[in-house]
Amino acid sequence: MTPARLLAVMAAFQAFNASAETTAFVNVNVIPMSSERVLPGQSVIVVDGIIASIGKVQETVLPDNAVIVDGTDRFLMPGLAEMHGHVPGASSDSLDRVMSLYSVNGVTTVRGMLGQSSHLTLREHILAGDVTGPRLITSGPSLNGNSVSGPDDAERRVREQHSAGYDFLKIHPGLTLVEFSAIAETANDLNMPFAGHVPEDVGVRNALLAGIATIDHLDGYMESLVIPHDDPSGGFGGFFGLFLANHVDESLIGEIVSATRAAGVWNVPTQTLFEHVTSPENPDEMRNWPEMKYMPRATVERWVSYKNDLRNDASYDPNVAEKAISIRRKLIAELHEAGAGLLLGSDSPQIFNVPGFAIHRELKLLVASGLSPYEALRTGTVSPARYFGEAESIGTVDVGKVADLILLDANPLIDIDNSRRVHGVMLRGHWISQQDIASTLARLEQAAQN
Repeated sequence: MTPARLLAVMAAFQAFNASAETTAFVNVNVIPMSSERVLPGQSVIVVDGIIASIGKVQETVLPDNAVIVDGTDRFLMPGLAEMHGHVPGASSDSLDRVMSLYSVNGVTTVRGMLGQSSHLTLREHILAGDVTGPRLITSGPSLNGNSVSGPDDAERRVREQHSAGYDFLKIHPGLTLVEFSAIAETANDLNMPFAGHVPEDVGVRNALLAGIATIDHLDGYMESLVIPHDDPSGGFGGFFGLFLANHVDESLIGEIVSATRAAGVWNVPTQTLFEHVTSPENPDEMRNWPEMKYMPRATVERWVSYKNDLRNDASYDPNVAEKAISIRRKLIAELHEAGAGLLLGSDSPQIFNVPGFAIHRELKLLVASGLSPYEALRTGTVSPARYFGEAESIGTVDVGKVADLILLDANPLIDIDNSRRVHGVMLRGHWISQQDIASTLARLEQAAQN
């Protein structure tokens, strides 16, 4: 990130309070997420970005210098992780919009799934507090059928990205099995996670055996449920297997779910992406969703066109689409019930997925798939902490944990839609108030319409 660009990004975040200070949430209902419970009438003291104490309001002495946040009738829970997000480059005009929308919606960690060199600098500036935004976990540039030419090249690229300091490797379609195997072997030797898509030549079972860290979009699962000689499409399944739904043998779900659990592989379903693209819902109505006003009009129109193109495809059948959605929801439920890890992610900003807002839509779809609100919220709090090996520092509201927090105006354990009712957000101790959120959204709406 150039010095000039860094100054521009910092200026864009000036609405947020970026000074280290002591903050006290007073008389708040705490949802610790370590278990399904609410601790009423608590005072939570945050000092220098760490939760210093939690206690009953009548027994807690507030520091003299504390900024007081009234928690009466409100609910404090851990911040959410967007485990499949896309962060623009440091020179992009959209960086401020994307990071701000994540932040004001309570997303405190983003796993960036299409990395570039500028993200390495951005990641460090965020951690240092020079830029206020969600913590960034970044992949390197995509490893795919166009960027990799043979197993030797695959190994070289893995070693280059490891040396550069990327957090993990992003897998995209087009890799041969030999290339994928070279990536997996090298990455495993370097103890560097690799995650993302399942190339057609690889298949889910080979990806599981190779030690892929996460499978995103449930990629390859629909294909794994089709008996090969029953597939009249010749293997072309459309958007994440959409056109294969009528040929799926649902009795095979249990086996692939068990294999996933045994391999210790996590899934990031991004069900919002799949349903927003494939559902029979009219895209002309979707363009009027409230959050669309924060995205450039041209972007929203591209999303509308993409969905219209799919709906006009000769192979598209709304009944098949509904069945595909149902099969994926069943997969999500069975993966969860089997103890195969699920992680919250929406693939935003992508088709009708506005950063931050989409994560709340994803939570609702997880509940529609059979998870309870508490179980759905764990996929964005406790589970990412476990996945990153950071359960001692993030994921719950507890003394000693990093103060990545959301203050809600209603209880999300009762109704998952209440996760949208964000009163304020704390990013590593930096408080973003309701007024800050309102002014930021107003600024972004105005910028999107210009």
